[in-house]
Amino acid sequence: MIAVLALALTDPAVGQVHKGPRSVRKGEIARMIRSLGVSLFAFLCSGAFGQPANPPRKFEIAAIKTLNEPQRVLSGYSASGIRLTLQGYTFLALVMEAYNLKTYQVVFGPSALPPVPEYNYYFIEARAEGEAIPTRDEFRQMLRVLLAERFNLKVHTEQKQMDVYALIIGKNGPKLKESAPDAVFSGYGGVNGRNQSMKQTKADSADIAQAIANMFGPDRPVVDKTGLAGLYDFFIEATPEWRINNDPQPEDVSVFSAVQDQLGLKLEPQKAMIDILVVDHMDKPSPN
Repeated sequence: MIAVLALALTDPAVGQVHKGPRSVRKGEIARMIRSLGVSLFAFLCSGAFGQPANPPRKFEIAAIKTLNEPQRVLSGYSASGIRLTLQGYTFLALVMEAYNLKTYQVVFGPSALPPVPEYNYYFIEARAEGEAIPTRDEFRQMLRVLLAERFNLKVHTEQKQMDVYALIIGKNGPKLKESAPDAVFSGYGGVNGRNQSMKQTKADSADIAQAIANMFGPDRPVVDKTGLAGLYDFFIEATPEWRINNDPQPEDVSVFSAVQDQLGLKLEPQKAMIDILVVDHMDKPSPN
């Protein structure tokens, strides 16, 4: 496809207008290029939401248990070799993990109301086929197949304009420490009175944006627009936007101030087109 488009754009004969029955007119050239451009865009976007170009590996064995009582562990992820364990996942959380999405990016269509209450949880133990140790993205591909086969999940993608907070570089530049070459990713949340904190190592700017959104709950999604390409260690502490007592307290730290003062970044209100995954259908999981 790319070679065809390159030929259409670079062959001198294509850019000429000839007389006679085999002439190529300018309007036809434009239509050709538009058509090829649309096809190329579709080809390049075939990996949207992490969909693989080749058929993914599957789980050789997968046991799914439905849990109807409150769980001590929520969204507990554990991978060891070719084995994956997901503990205390709601159906929404399973979809988010499988497609690597955030809460606001998953929408249930009108004919796809959850077949079980949202407070039901799932415990999944699975083993990948083959001997190669999968990456988390490869486990996600396997989980998509599992959801399609065992939950009869059907989805489609859309784009939706949403109000967001764009995470951008602050006036005086970022205050982020570059991670050591041998660092591994880690993240720890903490509580200090009314305030909450997040400490991460080997985090990219998208991780920072997600941590701000998840830990402090601003009233709109946080989208990374910093342009930072490195990996960083960071710590941030602020008062969550959601709290039982909304009366101001002396120890309160606004997340907007914390982002600027502690990280050297800024949350700026903007509108953005966001990729949305729409759940069209799902069922209760089939028996093990």
